[in-house]
Amino acid sequence: MHLKSAGLSVNRASIAHKIRYAARNPRRIAPYARRTARDAWLRLKHRDHVAYYRAVMASDTSRDPDAAVGSASHARWLALGEMQFAYLKDHGLRAEHRMLDIGCGNLRAGWRFIDHLAPGGYYGIDISPDILISAKKTLVTYKLQDKLPHLTLTRDLTFDFLPDAHFDVVHAHSVFSHSPLSVIEECLGHVGRILAPGGFFDFTFDRTEGHEHHVLREDFYYRTETLAALAERHGLRARFQEDWEKLPHGQSKLRVSAG
Repeated sequence: MHLKSAGLSVNRASIAHKIRYAARNPRRIAPYARRTARDAWLRLKHRDHVAYYRAVMASDTSRDPDAAVGSASHARWLALGEMQFAYLKDHGLRAEHRMLDIGCGNLRAGWRFIDHLAPGGYYGIDISPDILISAKKTLVTYKLQDKLPHLTLTRDLTFDFLPDAHFDVVHAHSVFSHSPLSVIEECLGHVGRILAPGGFFDFTFDRTEGHEHHVLREDFYYRTETLAALAERHGLRARFQEDWEKLPHGQSKLRVSAG
């Protein structure tokens, strides 16, 4: 039985929900309207989802890199990064592991992973060149240059430039929450090839127990069963991480390993 079930049947894309939310939060109407107008313009310019979301990240990063990765303040950026790192460290991440961080952003959790792992053990990828520039600044801030992390721009999640059976841990926080099902399936269809024997892939997602939906094609809500079945279709075994639900973050987590 999943924990934290309150509100999981809400369809945030419905008109009724938007009206109720606006009535309760009148100060958020103007920001939402601006975001809607911006996203409509970006979707007209970029029909492909990855290109569209790269433009979203460029826009958000230009204002505040921490906010661009979903942190309302730098204190929250630090807290969320610490929470991701502590959970993964307590659930199997060891210093000698080789780790792939999908959607590494500006290293909110990544700088802690880099510090924990042996030199060269961290490989971060992202679709946004703007946020990767911010990631390099984070490396300098925390004086982690001697750890020689890889930071690579990518356009898809086929991992075709990475070797077979290489990574002990693959991690994606707040990536699938911004991805249509086609992107998630692309990832799950290829991640098994790069997982080392005994390796695992942890990813978070916005969970719903009602109708699957999206808001402005930026925020996607999926049923656990949908993503678990998708993993199984590609020869992977998915396990819902119940204890992750107890933490203050707002998303759910699945762990995927070879079936």
